[in-house]
Amino acid sequence: MLLNRIWIGMFLVAIVVGFSKLIFWHDFSVIKNMIDGLGSSAKVAFEISLYLTGAMCLWLGIMRIGELGGSLNLLTKIVTPLFSRLFPEVPKGHPAIGSMMMNFSANMLGLDNAATPLGLKAMTELQELNENKKTATNAQIMFLVLNTSGLTIIPVSVFAIRAKADSPTEIFLPILISTFVASLAGLIIVGIRQRINLLHPVILAYVGGLTALIGTLLYYVVKQPEHAEAVSIVVGGTLIFGIIVSFFGMAVWKKVNVYDSFVEGAKEGFKVAIGIIPFLVAMLVAIGLLRSSGALEAAIEGVKWAAISAGITRTEWVDALPVAIMKPLSGGGARGAFVEIGSQFGWGSIQERIAATMQGSTETTLYVAAVYFGAVKITNSRYAISAGLLCDLIGIVTAIIVSYIFFM
Repeated sequence: MLLNRIWIGMFLVAIVVGFSKLIFWHDFSVIKNMIDGLGSSAKVAFEISLYLTGAMCLWLGIMRIGELGGSLNLLTKIVTPLFSRLFPEVPKGHPAIGSMMMNFSANMLGLDNAATPLGLKAMTELQELNENKKTATNAQIMFLVLNTSGLTIIPVSVFAIRAKADSPTEIFLPILISTFVASLAGLIIVGIRQRINLLHPVILAYVGGLTALIGTLLYYVVKQPEHAEAVSIVVGGTLIFGIIVSFFGMAVWKKVNVYDSFVEGAKEGFKVAIGIIPFLVAMLVAIGLLRSSGALEAAIEGVKWAAISAGITRTEWVDALPVAIMKPLSGGGARGAFVEIGSQFGWGSIQERIAATMQGSTETTLYVAAVYFGAVKITNSRYAISAGLLCDLIGIVTAIIVSYIFFM
């Protein structure tokens, strides 16, 4: 498993660098720093998990209200005309449509762990339409790439981790813009490969409308940079509360017990948050060891030197690169790298804000491809992974640019 090799490699690199400093440079403090780093990283992981638990309970509870109240089903009906054009191989009314929409809805709400079982269900249902069971169909590739580009409306997990920041939701709009650009790139790349008419009036109406909205917001921020942070907070807060009110309103109208529904969803949120802790500890410990040994600092300084040599004067984004590197491999790994950056530079620093935007801008392409295609025993993924990784790169570059526009 690739992630297993990377995790072991992180430990080996840290140990080699640490003992090299001890033997060749007589740095007798490095070993103590590495041991202390192990303990402090595990402590930080547990402290973050406490904040994460409450936030996951909150948002999974709200999502459960939306599910039982019919809001998510309504969303499925709204996008069905679009899906019928993007997935022409899938018959209208096929169960895969609903499963894909539920998966996208969970991703839009930033609920990575909740999205995975829904995505597996969708991929299994798409496999039923696959005549060549070992090769990915056009529909499966489009689903995977749109899934890994990770269009996110409410980045719940990022909000949860940023609970220590003065304004945890300030990165809402930068994430929305970055993830939209990545998703739009995925749609165009796959659409061209599959000869889908992206200029169809229905597709233009959906994609064009959202593009116009996001473009208008970004244009305003560029023209009025002093209002950037306020716009992100106000627009983000308004949309978030709008979704909550609509979820509650439809649930009350359908006579759903809102309180019990919330508690039921919150229980699931608690289980999800608890399940994340071991992965968070594992990755934070490895990253902490790399940092305390000096290996991570040396690598980052090398990238900074290269950037400065190329004429790039703003290099705060380099400190956030561990998130970009880990994101295609593991959501937990990227989450751990994000927490490490927030702990080192401070919650609300430009480095942490860039890392937060990166964290919400793309999905775990290699992990999702391995899990989704592995579940249905597809061995020939065709161009799905290369297209997904290209979307990741576009999302990361956009995240860096947008973060500087909003927060500098």
